[in-house]
Parts: sequence; C-alpha cells; structure tokens
Amino acid sequence: MFHIVLVHPQIPQNTGAIGRLCVNTNCSLHIVKPALFEISDKMVKRAGLDYWKLLNPTVWESLEEFLGEYGKDIGRFFFATTKSKKPYFEAKFQEGDYLFFGGESTGLPMELMQKNWDNALTIPMGKNGRSLNQAMAVGIVLYEAIRQNFTGGLE
Repeated sequence: MFHIVLVHPQIPQNTGAIGRLCVNTNCSLHIVKPALFEISDKMVKRAGLDYWKLLNPTVWESLEEFLGEYGKDIGRFFFATTKSKKPYFEAKFQEGDYLFFGGESTGLPMELMQKNWDNALTIPMGKNGRSLNQAMAVGIVLYEAIRQNFTGGLE
C-alpha cells in the first residue's frame, strides 16, 4: 500500500477523484490542512462517487503535525513538483512510500522538498505545459509505483 499525501489541496473535485483512486488501489489518503474547502464538501463526494464512503482519509491540521508522526520515514517521501528535472519513472518506489502532491496553484513547500531533494520528481511535459491536473498527476505517479511493485494483485 502507498500513502498519498495532499498538502494544502484547493479543488474539492480533485480530492474526490483522488479519494476514489485511493479506494481502487488500496492506498491511504492523507490531507494536510489548510484546504480551501471542507472535506465534507458535496463536490468532494460527487467526484468520489460512492467510493468516498469507503475511504477513511486522515486529515492533519498542519504539515508539522504530519511530520511529527511520519517524519522518521523521510527517506521514503517522494515529492511531485515541476521544480525538479528527475522524471518520476527514475524513482525506485517501495510499498509503504509516501507520495506528496501540493495545492493546485501553489505546489509543495520548498522547505519540505529540501528535506529529501533526491526524491523530488517531475512528470515530463511539453514546452507549453506548466502543470497537470492534480488528480491526473497522482494517477500517473501512483500507477508507476504500483507497476514497479505489482505482484498480481492490489493488496
């Protein structure tokens, strides 16, 4: 199982779609506040369809609170960012890894990524691209991690 960590998400529909993805891939979802919407927002649930009731996301009041619990695992933190040159498919993922994604217009805090810059990853894009939809980015990176660790089923 992988951990998807959304740091300061801004668009409820993306979070709902990511929640649906987490249910279908047996991943845990961590949401780090502040978020620009209420987790109970009907737009989150609409995008997550009936999967949302199967998801038990962990909501953290701050990044400091999350790091207080899981900071010892910093070596297994991977950061999706447009600021890196390292493509996501060069990473060596292991089950239990934490895949971090930042707010749609803000990205991840640089001070967080600098804790393990070797694991700052990018999704290659054409010269006119600035970024991808957050839910799409989660799907791309998550399924590469699954591909690398797939043993015939999602446990």
